[in-house]
Amino acid sequence: MAKEFELIMDRIKEAQTIIIHRHVRPDPDAYGSQLGLKRYLTLKFPEKKVYAVGETEDSLEFMGSPDDISDDVYQGALVIVCDTANAPRISDGRFNLGKHLLKIDHHPPTDQYGEVNYVDVTASSTSEIIFDMIDYFNDVTMIDQEVARLLYLGIVGDTGRFLFNNTTPHTMEIGARLLNYEFDHMNALNQLAEKDPKLLPFQGYVLQNFTLNDKGFAKVQITSDVLKKYQLVPNEASLFVNTIADIQGLKIWVFAVDEGSEIRCRIRSKGIIINDVANDFGGGGHPNASGVSVRDWQRFNELAEALDSKL
Repeated sequence: MAKEFELIMDRIKEAQTIIIHRHVRPDPDAYGSQLGLKRYLTLKFPEKKVYAVGETEDSLEFMGSPDDISDDVYQGALVIVCDTANAPRISDGRFNLGKHLLKIDHHPPTDQYGEVNYVDVTASSTSEIIFDMIDYFNDVTMIDQEVARLLYLGIVGDTGRFLFNNTTPHTMEIGARLLNYEFDHMNALNQLAEKDPKLLPFQGYVLQNFTLNDKGFAKVQITSDVLKKYQLVPNEASLFVNTIADIQGLKIWVFAVDEGSEIRCRIRSKGIIINDVANDFGGGGHPNASGVSVRDWQRFNELAEALDSKL
């Protein structure tokens, strides 16, 4: 992938303005890769204007905040999209307004929308890829504790604190190197895991309202009236997708939240490929962690049956 790194850096050197996007419903890796790349480029090219844009996520506000820029900033700009498999999932639809468009990602490449597409499906996270790029250009000594904090949190988020099977020896090596920087990694991890006390009754609801069959398939259905009862917005409910992950015998589970216009389904598994089912229903993602949106609960039941059939 060295060729793609060189092409990406050539575009970065040419540009005076760089705008970095990531996916909707951002997670720690989306924030970490985007903001970590922004900070790195700011340090490497202080003369350039570098922005990060997209919707905000309150639970990740401690990692940083996106920039608010006008459309005219895109004139002649280089746009880089991090951690986003397909164009419809890019947060902020202005990504096509720039002069050049690049993609850096670790999801299976369902949509190569960039002029240059760096996709490494063996990487644990896009934050891992950003560190590899920094390392490739011998810039590790240039980065600071903020870059290290952001990339570390991105890697931790997508590996489930190094517990998921996408954690490789290379991932652990990068994690160790990032810990050499003087940021309070315990505080950062605590911030990543903390939940607002008002959310905990909902966690109890999830633990009492899942269904699990004898094959190891489970589902959680969060309807609009449940959200109203616990005074939650859909993004807050989605934080609990792994609440039932430790149940003995569990192999595949789907966590569905009614978001009004659609039902967002987060699909997880323990070693069983499920992104093929997600793709069949118009979604996608990793082999063991995917997502899809369906129009109603009847369609959700069809999705659940397809997932159950994998067992």
